[in-house]
Amino acid sequence: MSKFNKKKKGLPAINTSSLPDIVFMLLFFFMVATTMRETSVMVAQTIPTATEIKKLQDKRLISYIYVGEAKDEAAYGKGDKIQLNDKISDIKEVRSFIFAAREGVNEDERDYMTTMIKADVKCSVGTINDIKKELRAINALKITYSARRGEVE
Repeated sequence: MSKFNKKKKGLPAINTSSLPDIVFMLLFFFMVATTMRETSVMVAQTIPTATEIKKLQDKRLISYIYVGEAKDEAAYGKGDKIQLNDKISDIKEVRSFIFAAREGVNEDERDYMTTMIKADVKCSVGTINDIKKELRAINALKITYSARRGEVE
């Protein structure tokens, strides 16, 4: 028998002093790198191809109008549908949509506002012309069309 009891050494404690730094660094990375989806598209979207494409700089001054056949034909029926924000709308609601978009922007920047039409490849030209007439009536003359780079068929 020994006179003195030996102390049993357990595993040393894990140093967790840098753990909060790592967690906040990961949190900051994902906050910066993640983009939030603004609208969920409810119409068919096969974007046409084009050879000459120009990227728009200030995306906050763009109002998006989606045109195509509704994904849920049972609820909305067949034919071309117009989506403004997160709902299928009528052609008559385009004016109020553009006016609402103008209200959210400073007066100095209203002249730089652009309306982007994201139309499906199979969309009718008549629907696009109706939208353009409504935009012309309220003097929203800066219109762009969404396209992806590729060879025109």
